[in-house]
Amino acid sequence: MDLLDWHRQTLSARRLALLVKHLPRDSALNRELHGEAAEWSVSDHLLAAAVDHLAAANWMFASVNSEEGDQPDPPTPVPRPSYDDAKPPAAESAPGPAAASPASDAAPSAVQLARFFG
Repeated sequence: MDLLDWHRQTLSARRLALLVKHLPRDSALNRELHGEAAEWSVSDHLLAAAVDHLAAANWMFASVNSEEGDQPDPPTPVPRPSYDDAKPPAAESAPGPAAASPASDAAPSAVQLARFFG
């Protein structure tokens, strides 16, 4: 696949958008856009949660069965990727009564348009 086909008009903009949208998780574009978060799957998040819960359970067991002065330090959670840049703003995350009212003449934001057409 040659991206110059789009400029030569042998590849439509719709087909190009479809190809970009369905790139694999480990593609260079996804890693550039989402950073480390692109490499984490649902299984990875579930495994990290299981490790955190087991560490907390072991810490609670050790805390209950140890002397008062010999308390272990609480466990540190498994570091997870940051999703700060992937979160939409709070005002646009869920449509509320103000957004659904017909009286609002404001144009939709880029995030709302991407969510609608995406």
